[in-house]
Amino acid sequence: MRSERFNFPNATGEQLAATLDLPLGKPTAYALFAHCFTCGKDNLAAKRIAERLTFHGIAVLRFDFTGLGASEGEFANTHFSSNVDDLVAAADHLRKTYDAPAILIGHSLGGAAVLAGSHKIPESRAVVTIAAPNDPGHVAGLFKEQVETIRAQGEVEVELAGRPFHIKREFLDDVAERKLDACLATLRKALLVFHSPTDDLVGIYNASHIFGAAKHPKSFVSLAGADHLLSQKSDAVYVANVIAAWAERYLDQPEIMTEGQVLEGLVLVRETHAGKFQQGILTGPHRLLADEPVKLGGLDSGPGPYDYLLAGLGACTSMTIRLYADFKKIPLENVSVRLNHEKKIHTKDCEDCENKVTKVDHIDRAITLEGPLDAEQRKRLMEIADKCPVHQTLESKIEISTVERPA
Repeated sequence: MRSERFNFPNATGEQLAATLDLPLGKPTAYALFAHCFTCGKDNLAAKRIAERLTFHGIAVLRFDFTGLGASEGEFANTHFSSNVDDLVAAADHLRKTYDAPAILIGHSLGGAAVLAGSHKIPESRAVVTIAAPNDPGHVAGLFKEQVETIRAQGEVEVELAGRPFHIKREFLDDVAERKLDACLATLRKALLVFHSPTDDLVGIYNASHIFGAAKHPKSFVSLAGADHLLSQKSDAVYVANVIAAWAERYLDQPEIMTEGQVLEGLVLVRETHAGKFQQGILTGPHRLLADEPVKLGGLDSGPGPYDYLLAGLGACTSMTIRLYADFKKIPLENVSVRLNHEKKIHTKDCEDCENKVTKVDHIDRAITLEGPLDAEQRKRLMEIADKCPVHQTLESKIEISTVERPA
């Protein structure tokens, strides 16, 4: 993942801070993410969901609503309707500078905002809510003890998530007037509703109401065991993985690779700047991650370089055996390959080395052949394993040409 930070103007000209998380290669789609009430674009759930979506080729724009995070403006002067306006302004900026968002994602009150604003973003085809209230007025329950005081005095400082915020009477009036049922009934976009049955901040009945009021196509996914803020990384990653798989049905197929993209047969590896070692790998339409274990200072977000080396050999071995068995009509039911790499001390294999005691790379490969095979068939399949192209490449003299390529 690579990220770009910039500002864009809202409807009143104030600058809103934004981050665009981009995948390696050309994005298959752009998504717009609306964060939860008083949270900000850099809260853990937003960052983790965006990072995982880029792994699936989806670019994600997340931004701070007016008066929050690094955005200009006074939070006290905002309300639900202004949040919706900010969302539309973000979509307008994305449309002008990159491409219009095809996916709208909202967490908590941000989920209500994407439902309310989706009809103003005509290019959007898929809408996702995460722990969203069915009524924006639900947010007033976070400071219900001060509601009467706010109405009487016009403005009161309340504490939310350990931070002070000024809430005005206009905010209460606005959320009380905004209802989502009409928006849901005329959504005309695919809807995916995430909610935890144990959400103690926004009850599961909110998801039931949203789902019931919307027309098809619509889907519901239970986030069993998750809390409202998706504080567990595994929950955020799960949400992103499901979004990517679900949204694919409603998006255009990615364009054929053009000049400047990574064509079939080429591999691009680039730093993601997430953690110390994480690398993004792009080959054709496929996106992968390489990393190191946590004990070595990595994030353990993907296989290591030698893991990929062993995987290439193992996959090629299995494919070669399968092709031969099918061609010769050998009753091979299943083949699996286990591999391990280590450096062993050898002297006889290094006769030309100055230091006669040296380490030589050694790969152990254990092949399991399943099926009603006789001894001769098993022997022949094991011989064929050594003929796999990757095996032959690794045992041959390899020339690697390295040049510097302009950025």
